[in-house]
Amino acid sequence: MKITSVDIIDVANEFSSATSKWRPVVVKINTDEGVTGFGEVGLAYGVGASAGFGMAKDLAKIIIGMDPMKNEAIWDKMQKKTFWGQGGGTVVTAGMSGIDIALWDIKGKMLNTPVYQLLGGKTRDKIRAYASQLQFGWGKGTDKAMLVEPQQYAEAALAAVDEGYDSIKIDVLAMDDKANWNQRNLNGVLSNQTLRLGYNRLKAVREAVGLDVDIIVEMHAFTDTTAAIQFGKMIEELGVYYYEEPVMPLNPKQMKKVADNVNIPIAAGERIYTRWGYRPFFEDGSIDVIQPDICTCGGLTEVKKICDMAHTYDVTVQIHVCGGPISTAAALQMEAAIPNFMIHELHRYALLEANTTSCKYNYLPKDGMYDVPDLPGIGQELTEDTIKASIVASVK
Repeated sequence: MKITSVDIIDVANEFSSATSKWRPVVVKINTDEGVTGFGEVGLAYGVGASAGFGMAKDLAKIIIGMDPMKNEAIWDKMQKKTFWGQGGGTVVTAGMSGIDIALWDIKGKMLNTPVYQLLGGKTRDKIRAYASQLQFGWGKGTDKAMLVEPQQYAEAALAAVDEGYDSIKIDVLAMDDKANWNQRNLNGVLSNQTLRLGYNRLKAVREAVGLDVDIIVEMHAFTDTTAAIQFGKMIEELGVYYYEEPVMPLNPKQMKKVADNVNIPIAAGERIYTRWGYRPFFEDGSIDVIQPDICTCGGLTEVKKICDMAHTYDVTVQIHVCGGPISTAAALQMEAAIPNFMIHELHRYALLEANTTSCKYNYLPKDGMYDVPDLPGIGQELTEDTIKASIVASVK
């Protein structure tokens, strides 16, 4: 069996642009036996999708003619034979991830089994999920919402709870009192006014949902060490499930300082890449919950190793999911298999119609719980209509 060509697909949707908040890039690997595999390059939001498209295209050139069942050999070649691969970084590992996921998809289809069986089999039948990024609202008609008042945050939280979620994630600090997102400097010693704005929003959420709903506080690394400790100590009393990316995500010593001074579990990892990137965080105990993104961290091959490493340090896993439906499908396969799984992220962007209609299957939780897809491979593919409408580069 050989790889005959690779299609790199810049998925078309109403939000697509060079600086879009939603621009999935998908890899489709084709073989001489007619079996195809799909993977995603995890740069769907923010800036970087164009680079991810180019990276996947360059990597595709070095795998033509190889056996797609030999994913370990291909992963090793992508990392070591590209010169830049061993240096890692978002774009390189995102390109590797898209290819690696597609290889696992092919392997599952060839063996007529879901990928989770190849990762060791199920450790659970249901996947608990949380509603993510509620500072932008929750539910239909809120895709352009910018919440300001504490009562608005409480209402968004209640909307998610009414749908059956018993856990939510929210950034209560980055939106200023004029509905401007991420425009303030949140470094250094924060003013009492800034701190109280975030605290009052979170307190309103806690009072609205009660004590049985887990609240994750997202910081997006907008704060530095001083500010993160200030705010973290302030919100301890509100029963926070975990405190996400309180400081720059590649700085283990500063993350450790926050962990030592704030009595809330610390989470990070969507911007940490490969097992080498995670190693110092495990060794110094600075993270309690890791959040690797399968579509940027090195694919299923690498993330399984990272999750196993985490297990030896008593660290649990929340896969970071903020991409297209292929990203979600890959995450569900991993989460079904690993014993140290904690919870699945359902980003509000995943509910956008442009996202849900791009693929054959629309996997969404019921009452806050996912079923695990049982189709061969990762259980997800782009529709033919989506591919036809998209920009496609073919490497042969």
